Amino acid sequence: MSRWIVLDTETTGLDPRQGHRVVEIGLVEMVNRRRARTWHHYLNPKRDSDPGALEKHGLTTAFLSDKPEFEDLVDSMMTFLTEPGLDQLIIHNAPFDLAFLDHELACLGRKPLLDHFSEGVLIDTLMLARERFPGKRNSLDALCERLFVDNRERTLHGALLDAQLLSEVYLALTRGQEELDMFAGAAVSSSSGLIGSPVLMRHQDRLLRVVSPSPEEQRRHEEQLADIDKISGGKTLWRVALARG
Repeated sequence: MSRWIVLDTETTGLDPRQGHRVVEIGLVEMVNRRRARTWHHYLNPKRDSDPGALEKHGLTTAFLSDKPEFEDLVDSMMTFLTEPGLDQLIIHNAPFDLAFLDHELACLGRKPLLDHFSEGVLIDTLMLARERFPGKRNSLDALCERLFVDNRERTLHGALLDAQLLSEVYLALTRGQEELDMFAGAAVSSSSGLIGSPVLMRHQDRLLRVVSPSPEEQRRHEEQLADIDKISGGKTLWRVALARG
């Protein structure tokens, strides 16, 4: 079983060193790439939000005035985060969120967040997106648009909503690897391969039906490959791959 947690925060400003605080935390648990539980709370920061931050999240001082403080919720949050079996902690622009959470933890005399996890558990989706889409905008909204994740409800920033959207973005960013894993773990007859009769491929607890081409479709495919060979002056990558396989 693989267990991930997607984390997002909203804050009163941009820099905890200037006294800014966390006002909202959203955690989304993913088990075997499917959304499971959530942990979500608003927090009373004991100060106003900067105008720029307030414009983004809309959490007014009046709204937050009767909410619990970070120290009231930290044990519940850490229990959720540190349950056994966490494989990945997924954050978009992780240094920002971690700086705020570590500041809140330090104020209570507690260790930084990542000290509770094994090395390599953190996945920063901003860094992942920059590797995948160099030179492009890689904000959460931009990634939602690029990866066809519906974010029409995101009129304001919200920690839980953004964590839910980020979970979908991360699934889309890693979907290619999932497909490779699927075929690597599938059981297929070595005599028939993927050509011939329809094959049922087992992956974990799912049966996946592979529809093979008809003889006519296979013949037309071979003709197209032959035409490409003539144009390119050599073997197509498809034939090279088949020869190596």
